[in-house]
Amino acid sequence: MREIKKSILEKAKSLGFDAAGVATAAPDPADQRHLDAYLGAGLQGDMDWMARHADRRADPQTLWPDAKSIIALGLNYGPAQDPRRALDRRDRGNISVYAQGSDYHDLVKKRLKALARWMVETYGCEVKVFVDTAPVMEKPLAARAGIGWQGKHTNLVSREYGSWLFLGEIFTTLELPPDQPETDHCGSCTACLDACPTGALTAPYRIDPRRCVSYLSIELKGPIPEDLRAGLGNRIYGCDDCLAACPFNKFETATGEDTLKPRPELAAPRLADLARLNDGDFRAVFAGTAVKRTGRNRIVRNVLTAMGNSGDSSLADAVRERLDDSSALVRDAAAWALGKITKN
Repeated sequence: MREIKKSILEKAKSLGFDAAGVATAAPDPADQRHLDAYLGAGLQGDMDWMARHADRRADPQTLWPDAKSIIALGLNYGPAQDPRRALDRRDRGNISVYAQGSDYHDLVKKRLKALARWMVETYGCEVKVFVDTAPVMEKPLAARAGIGWQGKHTNLVSREYGSWLFLGEIFTTLELPPDQPETDHCGSCTACLDACPTGALTAPYRIDPRRCVSYLSIELKGPIPEDLRAGLGNRIYGCDDCLAACPFNKFETATGEDTLKPRPELAAPRLADLARLNDGDFRAVFAGTAVKRTGRNRIVRNVLTAMGNSGDSSLADAVRERLDDSSALVRDAAAWALGKITKN
């Protein structure tokens, strides 16, 4: 089985994956304990999908009883520049680096399926592929497979790729030798905790997603709590601050995948232009990106929040145009933003 494992991991690299490792499909009881505590505290907020199938989420063999091994795979999406560089451009929006290019799900799933087909043809095994859309605890699995470790910001950290890996998994009936989990190399560093603009990292290895900019700008369905709005700054979709602050990023290299590189129009879009998007315009601008799934109303809510945070009176007219928007969510954000702008 060691030779089979070696061949599979080599094939994964030849298909364009940057990191690959193997974990047993047997559950780790710690995953269930952590998930139960997380859900018990209500930290999932509006992310109802986390509570659904919670038993399957923590136990891969409940998801698929025939699974014996899990091949964890990573694809580097490292940015060419520090993604925080646009945070001071108050008339522009800052979009998380992973969402500035094409939706990564399509690329990762295509490569997962290619590897899975090769495994079936070569070894006659059964397989199932997953990428972020099924109840799979990807980060703990990747850590068990030795791809990296979960850092103090709770995300995966790789010694080779820093904090910039997209993850996917292949469950298989092959019983492959598992890799050793990666050692935690965070040490006494608190750079990620110090970088969080809303205090969502409440302690090392602990996050309150309900305060996280990524949750607030993507998952939250209602108005952003007023006491957290200032922390968003000009971040209109996601946040890279804790990831970008990690010292291990000094070892990473920029992605070579053209589809993952930022589209020029999404690198630092004008807030006034985004505020004027109707639903059709929104779909056209963000077609093929992860931003599209959040929907026009939430994105415009975020844009208006950023405009209010800017204190830039030149944006007032664009804000006023949204005061009679068909969405109550947008109208609420526009009224708040106009109050902030005209106060300054």
